[in-house]
Amino acid sequence: MWIADGWKDYEVLDTSSGEKLERWGDYLLVRPDPQVIWNTEKKHFGWKKPNGHYHRSNKGGGEWEFHKLPEEWAINYKELTFNLKPFSFKHTGLFPEQATNWDWFSSLIINANRPIKVLNLFAYTGGATISAAKAGASVTHVDAAKGMVAWAKENAASSGLSDAPIRYLVDDCVKFVEREIRRGNKYDGIIMDPPSYGRGPKGEIWKIEESVFPFIQLSSKLLSDNPLFFLINSYTTGLQPAVLSYMLHTVLDPIHDGTIEANEIGLPVKGNGLVLPCGASGRWTAK
Repeated sequence: MWIADGWKDYEVLDTSSGEKLERWGDYLLVRPDPQVIWNTEKKHFGWKKPNGHYHRSNKGGGEWEFHKLPEEWAINYKELTFNLKPFSFKHTGLFPEQATNWDWFSSLIINANRPIKVLNLFAYTGGATISAAKAGASVTHVDAAKGMVAWAKENAASSGLSDAPIRYLVDDCVKFVEREIRRGNKYDGIIMDPPSYGRGPKGEIWKIEESVFPFIQLSSKLLSDNPLFFLINSYTTGLQPAVLSYMLHTVLDPIHDGTIEANEIGLPVKGNGLVLPCGASGRWTAK
């Protein structure tokens, strides 16, 4: 498992009964987590009165309960700053476990010793975007949600990257990739974090089981003649590391010389030496 253990402003304090207790800077949150199927004793004091608790409804969805939690606050990861705000369906605007991938591709970009162009698809609030930009890459950031793109710009500004070469686009990722192929544009690194289900800005429907493999095939056409990396993330139960690895091998082996590895990504749980699995990633690296 690849573990995001470089955080100082974030940590998983405890897990039990379908929930995790987290520290986000100065604030404690309790959020549901389907991976937490154990029913251990809740010893940490934070369980009793967290600053925010997302209660899941039996009918689907849920709602937040707040105690002295600001509408927005910020945390840091190394030289990056992220603006947080709890919003619909338990999210805060950041997936901390992705830091293990940020460190991986940032090192590749820094050590490439040449200009690197990165395409970030389904780019959300820009964690990967600002990580790549901080490492020196020029980045194209694409997401179908206008609010998420605006949030990414805020994160870039807070991280001192307002003037970095980042191009922000509110667009359907599939249609954007198709247009980029027609334009003849190329990228040295591609990052994608596809949702299980989603809609584009004009109502385009995305179902990951039906769409992800053709989309990897399509996106691979945007890799430059001297590509650096390809990263795909999954939070969908059916897309485990072996599946991600198989897709990357099938698409990339015939066209580029590189190495492929896939693994779960996770976060350490403070105090018990265990790791909470959060998702999966597949990585292709040029030889």
